[in-house]
Amino acid sequence: MSDDVEKAPENAPEETPDYGSEDVLEEVESTTPVPRVKARRSPWNRGRDRVIAALAAVAVVAVALVIGVTSDSAATDRTEVAPPPPLPAAPDKVPGSLAEVWSARSGATPVPVVAGDSVATADGGEVAARDPLTGQIRWHYTRDLPLCTMNETWGRLNAVYAKSEGCSEVTQLDPGTGRITAQRNGNAELGTRLVGDGSHVTTTGKKLLTTWRDDLVQSAEYGQVPALVNAGKQPRTGCTYGTVAAASGKVGVIEHCPGDPADRLTVYKAAPEKDDEPSVAFSSVLAGKRARVIAMSGDLTAVVLPDQKLLVIYNGDGSQRAAYPLDVPAADLAADPLGGVEATTSTTQNMYWFSGSKVVALSRDDLSPRWTLSSASGPGILFASQLVVPIKGGLAVLNENDGSTIRTVGVDRRGYAGVVRLGAAGPVLLEERGDTLTALK
Repeated sequence: MSDDVEKAPENAPEETPDYGSEDVLEEVESTTPVPRVKARRSPWNRGRDRVIAALAAVAVVAVALVIGVTSDSAATDRTEVAPPPPLPAAPDKVPGSLAEVWSARSGATPVPVVAGDSVATADGGEVAARDPLTGQIRWHYTRDLPLCTMNETWGRLNAVYAKSEGCSEVTQLDPGTGRITAQRNGNAELGTRLVGDGSHVTTTGKKLLTTWRDDLVQSAEYGQVPALVNAGKQPRTGCTYGTVAAASGKVGVIEHCPGDPADRLTVYKAAPEKDDEPSVAFSSVLAGKRARVIAMSGDLTAVVLPDQKLLVIYNGDGSQRAAYPLDVPAADLAADPLGGVEATTSTTQNMYWFSGSKVVALSRDDLSPRWTLSSASGPGILFASQLVVPIKGGLAVLNENDGSTIRTVGVDRRGYAGVVRLGAAGPVLLEERGDTLTALK
């Protein structure tokens, strides 16, 4: 120790601290022993428990992977694009010659589907929007399910896919971009077709008709409803359905009902107050069997009675307005058309019905027949401001007022001799030939 440090004397008295400089009570150690609490053993401390926990975690991950892989979204491949540029205008009149510029398979579209500045094809599980001038795919929406049918309504594409035993999966797409605008699960039958009236679309079927509004919310069910919740809402049971048409917020259907001596025509609202309770405008037993509803306009409904060889027009209350003799081959009317939808088109002047060999022009005002064209291959449309009707070997350009031929245009259909359905997109004329869509220019 350093010499500079002064040592305290060995017998020096202890210094007494000032009063209040420290606690007067000393800390007393407790003499009562604190009981020891034995820690509870974790139920997952044993090796077996850890193995079980690990297996459970693996199972959860596996289930998540299975759900992800098998879900609808995982089974969907799709693209989106910016809206396409506007199409060039159609020519002032139908060109003197038309040649094929492209073709593509489209087995799920009964007619050419034109939406905005695009043409849509539907085949297998793929919906594709194409450039009408080149056929190049702009966007696609593909599922691992087969397409039942597709149409254009409200400026959108409605693609119906088959799942399980029916056509139950519906996706609505923006034709310009491929964006999904609505989806739903429905109860449409296999072989269904979509019938639109401008505000609603109805699925056809032998036992059930279902109607949707523009956001695919169901507005009406008519017929044999699956998973029925409220019984007694449907007006008749045990009926099967023939042809279907729609106009002005109403749906017309031919019914074959047990106990009726002949076919029945029923017209009901597309949007009743309750979607499971049809609001029927009228339902009348007709004068014969094998009847077909071919067109509706306003409150009027046109029905063909093959056995009587009559075209009968009915008012909105079911009363008969008029009847006209019908000169159509019996073979044309031997069976209902596929999907229960007649081949019809319309312009501001007329509606055009293709019977199977003839085109009958009906006035939009009262559905009275105006003229008939024999040896046709399908109903006509307006293209380049003129009425064009497919015929064998080409097209007939007709006068809408009287059906007289202005001229004909040859078209090489490469041996195809079946029904031809027409569509138009700007300067391009489209022909649906069976399961193939062909563009002409």
